[in-house]
Amino acid sequence: MADAKGRLTQVVLGGETLHRISSLQQADREQAVRDLARENEFYLPGHPDMQSILHLSIQEGRLVFDVRDENGQPIQAVLLALGPFKMLIRDYRMLLDSYAGAVAEGREARIQAIDMGRRGLHNEGAELMMKRLDGKVVIDFSTARRLFTLVCAMHQKL
Repeated sequence: MADAKGRLTQVVLGGETLHRISSLQQADREQAVRDLARENEFYLPGHPDMQSILHLSIQEGRLVFDVRDENGQPIQAVLLALGPFKMLIRDYRMLLDSYAGAVAEGREARIQAIDMGRRGLHNEGAELMMKRLDGKVVIDFSTARRLFTLVCAMHQKL
């Protein structure tokens, strides 16, 4: 919806992870939050102009989108099963580990190849995010990519 002004004004990450995230995952997470704060399209159907705060967490194997109004009052929670994302998250973690190894070894060609693979996984994750949120939350592709990055950084060990 090109005329929509619905967007996230803030993203709050919640829940606990069972593992420490790498410095690369931390950097990805921080960049995704900054990018989302700067530019996004996110709103509940029927509320195309809503400015909202998203409390994003993983609870009991579910991805929780706790959408709140500008004053922090709960509006709606959207829960998604993590099962459909598991393979992509595992692949993304493997790519991050390979990327860190290639950087440590100074293998520029390998770094570039891994980075292309990461972009491909981000795109696949974004498409899945959009599909799973269809009818529940309206998001654009860039917002979906950034949310997928956050899910990967937050995800508990599978």
